[in-house]
Amino acid sequence: MHIRDWPADERPREKLLSRGAGALSDAELLAIFLGSGLRGRDAVGTARELLQAHGPLRRLLERPASELAKLPGLGPARSCALAAALELGQRHLSADLERGAALSDPQAAGRYFAQRLRGLPHEVFAVLFLDNRHRSIAFEEMFRGTLDGTEVHPREVVRRALAHNAAAVIVRG
Repeated sequence: MHIRDWPADERPREKLLSRGAGALSDAELLAIFLGSGLRGRDAVGTARELLQAHGPLRRLLERPASELAKLPGLGPARSCALAAALELGQRHLSADLERGAALSDPQAAGRYFAQRLRGLPHEVFAVLFLDNRHRSIAFEEMFRGTLDGTEVHPREVVRRALAHNAAAVIVRG
């Protein structure tokens, strides 16, 4: 059965428009990007199969676009669209800090770091440099390590803070 044969309120696009993106399952969200399914299957069925074989959604989408392109039902164009959508989401979430809004609470900094460092296959020591009003000046991944550790040189953090003329820093290791 094609998606166009489903009841209107159960089709992914119509459901998103009437109830919002939060009402969709992972498979339905992925199906919207797929647009169509593999031969003999609709987009939602193809998305379910991808998630079942390569999921959950987060693990599937953390793959590089070149690896996604090799999965059945994706290919280069769809894998690039998914990678671009993820990057749009990341930029949207980090836009408040990058626009010069002051960091008002520790949770905002935590969300920013989580967003910037999510999915990395190795440990990273990162620094957010702030001005005297606690607005973001720059974000840098200062040191990279192995799966479970990173060697940090404090003098380099201080050197970069001085170079940015930062009044404060927030670090995450």
